[in-house]
Amino acid sequence: MYHLVWIPKYRKRILQGALAERLKELFLQCAEVNNWRIDELNIQPDHVHMIVQLNPSISVSKAVQFFKGGSSRRVRLEFPKLEEFLWGDSFWGDGYFAETVGQCSEEMIKNYVKNQ
Repeated sequence: MYHLVWIPKYRKRILQGALAERLKELFLQCAEVNNWRIDELNIQPDHVHMIVQLNPSISVSKAVQFFKGGSSRRVRLEFPKLEEFLWGDSFWGDGYFAETVGQCSEEMIKNYVKNQ
C-alpha cells in the first residue's frame, strides 16, 4: 500500500468540476487495467492524494508514471482550454510524494486523505 501525492504543473488550482471527475475516472480505469486497488482518492483543487495497493512486480515510480502520463495525455486532449494555464507538453508537475502505508497506520492515513 502506498500513499501518493502529486500536483498539477505550477500548482495551479484547476482540479475541479468536470476535470476532477474525469481524472477520477482515468485513475480508476488505470488501476483496473493494471489490477491495482485504489483504496482512497481525493482530488483537491491543487493536488491529488491516493492510497493504492500495487502488485509487487511494479515499481512505485512506474505506477505513478502510468497514472500521471495516461491522465495527462487524455485531459490535454479533452480539455483544450487548459492550454491557457499550462504551457508545454505536461499537465502534471515534476515529481511526486510516496510513502508506504503500514497496517497500524493505514486507517489514520485513509482518514487524512478522505478529510483533506
